[in-house]
Amino acid sequence: MTASQKVDVAVFQKAKKGQYYCGDSYFYTETENEFLCVLADGLGSGEFARESSQIVIDIIKSNIHTTVQQLIKRCNEQLTGKRGVVIGILKLDFPSKRYSFSSIGNIGVITIPKNGKKKRNIPNVGYLAGYHRPFKVVSDKLDSEMNFIMFSDGVADSDLSSSLFLNKDAQQIIIDYEHNFGAARKDDTTLIAIRYDE
Repeated sequence: MTASQKVDVAVFQKAKKGQYYCGDSYFYTETENEFLCVLADGLGSGEFARESSQIVIDIIKSNIHTTVQQLIKRCNEQLTGKRGVVIGILKLDFPSKRYSFSSIGNIGVITIPKNGKKKRNIPNVGYLAGYHRPFKVVSDKLDSEMNFIMFSDGVADSDLSSSLFLNKDAQQIIIDYEHNFGAARKDDTTLIAIRYDE
């Protein structure tokens, strides 16, 4: 993280036991005014799951300055006839000091403000596969020293109750997660720790 960056990110990713390809794809970027992170999980596992999740990432890379709502709509349009994906998109807007996110299917998002009170958000049901479906976007105030955790369904509920997520340092969260829970996985697993400091 350079002096001008406001966001520190660390990632743990591991393919399902016995699979070469991980069906999860992720992307994040920080510009002067915003930070964007996306995690997509292609349905099933292996190469075709990876193809669908990568389509979503490519669309988002080309449209990083649009809203979370527009990003999800564009991704959905491009998945007609492909294997579906579940997705989580998080956007931090620095000038307005707001964050917004939406998750569809089993991509989870946890927000952890400075006081350490974890809040796990309930995703929208379903997945993206070219069909119109309603979804909600959550938006709230962005405070300094906030952490966000994004994760795919390979991360177990029991993992999430661990106190390691209260660490202020994104890199350390991932180091501790890998040490405690990083053995062979029953499902593709991606965990992204995000730390915002003004």
